[in-house]
Amino acid sequence: MRFGKRTELSGDSSMTGSMVGKIVLVVLLVYLLICLVVGWYWSREPDLGPLVASPEQNQMVTGEYTARTLDSLMVELLNKPGGYLSNDRFPPGLWLDNMPSWEFGVLVQVRDMSRALRRDMARSQSQSTEDANLAKAEPLFSTNNNRWMFPSSESEYRKGMKQLESYITRLHQGDAQFYARADNLASWVGDVSTRLGSLSQRLSASVGRAPLIEGGKLGNTTPWLEIDDVFYEARGTSWALVYLLRAVEHDFHDVLAKKNALISLQQIIRDLEATQETLWSPMVLNGGGFGVLANHSLVMANYLSRANAAMIDLRRLLEQG
Repeated sequence: MRFGKRTELSGDSSMTGSMVGKIVLVVLLVYLLICLVVGWYWSREPDLGPLVASPEQNQMVTGEYTARTLDSLMVELLNKPGGYLSNDRFPPGLWLDNMPSWEFGVLVQVRDMSRALRRDMARSQSQSTEDANLAKAEPLFSTNNNRWMFPSSESEYRKGMKQLESYITRLHQGDAQFYARADNLASWVGDVSTRLGSLSQRLSASVGRAPLIEGGKLGNTTPWLEIDDVFYEARGTSWALVYLLRAVEHDFHDVLAKKNALISLQQIIRDLEATQETLWSPMVLNGGGFGVLANHSLVMANYLSRANAAMIDLRRLLEQG
């Protein structure tokens, strides 16, 4: 009798353990499904809709549109669906790599423009004093992009935004300066051209054939697992540049018109807008030669190369007397 009872209890325990295992498996599957759906939603890139209200309606002073655009890029970067993902340590953000690459592309352009504002555009000459708010904002935007805490990347970026917003307020009130000169713009255009040239080269290196470098040696190809990262970094870079170039077109309009450079700038914007077309493939394809599959990296590289060539021409026009 006692032996039978023990056998019955053992059987009940086995059934209970099996049910618990099934419940755990179902919960895990549901969790993974939720993570996949949320991850898909978080991976959607912002479109090219308006970020800043029309400068004519808000009676913005010269330079305010550029500064407000820079601030709005950071607002979008931190407040888009899922928030800022580059420093996530838990699923689904931990599993995503395309959106963090996109974020890095945007962040690089924010850093370049904030440096241009601090170094050139807000100073009358090289010997003049730099703006106090911009001097604090620029290094805060340069904080490592994947810091999780102590302090986190987002907290440092928000501090930089507060400094930038203080500059914008002072600029609107006439207590801060912005110098829309050709040499100031040419310096920033040179920085952008360098970024586009580098990205174009990295995208082109995805074809599987190593490029030739100095001395006739073979350079490095883009590793297979990094092809989509470079592609989305280029998408983020181009997205941010479209807005910054639109702002520059407004604030430097008279300078650009005087240098006969407006058409060149507008052509650059058109080429970069084309990089934001919908990617219909579920992944970045890397077809070779004239094969059946497309090579999305080479298509992106073509647009960036054209934009970079126009950037070089634009800089030359700005530097001419």
